[in-house]
Amino acid sequence: MKLVAAIKLLPTREQACILRATLKRCNDACTALAVKGFASGTFRQFDLHKMGYAWLRSEFGLTAQAAVRCIAKVADAFKINHAVAPVFRNDAAQPYDERIFSFKPDNVVSIWTLDGRMKIGFVAGQHQLDLLAFRKGEADLCFVRGKWLLACVCDIPETEPFKASDWIGIDMGIVNVAASSDGKVYTGAAIERVRAHHAKRRAGLQRVGTKAAKRRLRKLSGKQARFQAHTNHCISKAIVLDAERTGRGIAIEELTHIRARVTARRAQRARLSNWSFGQLRAFLAYKAKRAGVPLVAINAAYTSKGCSACGCIDKRNRPDQATFSCTACGHSEPADINAARNIRNRAEVTRPESSASLAA
Repeated sequence: MKLVAAIKLLPTREQACILRATLKRCNDACTALAVKGFASGTFRQFDLHKMGYAWLRSEFGLTAQAAVRCIAKVADAFKINHAVAPVFRNDAAQPYDERIFSFKPDNVVSIWTLDGRMKIGFVAGQHQLDLLAFRKGEADLCFVRGKWLLACVCDIPETEPFKASDWIGIDMGIVNVAASSDGKVYTGAAIERVRAHHAKRRAGLQRVGTKAAKRRLRKLSGKQARFQAHTNHCISKAIVLDAERTGRGIAIEELTHIRARVTARRAQRARLSNWSFGQLRAFLAYKAKRAGVPLVAINAAYTSKGCSACGCIDKRNRPDQATFSCTACGHSEPADINAARNIRNRAEVTRPESSASLAA
C-alpha cells in the first residue's frame, strides 16, 4: 500500500532562492520540451528522451538525472492529455529520485539544485518519520503557500485482514458526518459552522475587491478544506480503532453518484455540495487496510426508511430528518443510528469473507 509522507524543509533565505530558481528552470525546461514534443507528435517517454535529452542538458544546463526526471514529468502529462501542449507553472512540483536526493542523519536532506548539492534541514511528525522507514521511489519537491515540502512515496506492507466476528455499520450524512451501529454519532456541526463562516468571509472580501482583500482571500484559500480533512481523519481513525479493538469489520454505504440521485432546496445546495463522503470513505479504506480490518460497501437502498428491528420499509417512518419511528412495530431511535444498524444487518447477512480496496 502506497502512502505519501510530506516533510517540511527548513532552507535558509539563500537556499530558498536557489530552490525557487531550480524549480523555475526545471519547469521552463518541461514546458519547452512539451511544446517541442507536441509539435512533432512525440508523446512517449522513450521517444521524448531520444529527442530532448541532450537538448535539455545543453539548453537549460540540467544534470543528467534532472533532465531524465523532466522528461518523465512531460511524458506523464502527455498520458493525461496530448490534445494540447502542457504548460508548467514556475513553482510546479518537481520529481526527484535517489540519484539526486538522499536523507542524511540528524533530519537533513541532501538535494540537487542549480548550484549543486545542498544540505537542508527538515521537520516531520512521528507519523511521517514512521512512514519514511518504508520510503521507496521518487519524492516531489513542492512549494506550497510559502512552504517547502518534500512529498515522499512510502510503500507500506499490507496487513492480512482478519475474519470479522461481526460488523460495525456506518451511516454517512451531512448533518451527522457519520453514525455507527454502536450508537456513536460524529456530528457535522463544526464543519458546517466553519463552511458558513468562510463562505460569508469570502463573499465579503470578494465584494470589496481591493488588493488587500485579494491578499486575504489567498491566505484563506484551502483553510476550510484542511479543517474538513482533519475532521475526517479523526473520525475515520476512531472508527477503525473501534473495529480493530473489537475484532469487527466495517460496513459502509455505497454512495457512488449519490449527488446525481438526490436534490436539495436552494438554501441547502452549498451544504450538499460540501459533503465530503468520498474523502471519508477513502480515509476509512486506507486506514482499515493498514490495520487489517475488513471493509465492505453495502447497497444503501432504503436503509434510512427501513426499520432495523422489524424490517418495515415506509417513508412515514421518517417524520423528520433526525427521528425514526416505525409505523409497524413502534421502534423509535435517532434516524442515523437506525440506518447504521440496517447497514450492519445487511453486512451480517451477506457475510463477505474479504473486501477489495475501496480507496478512491
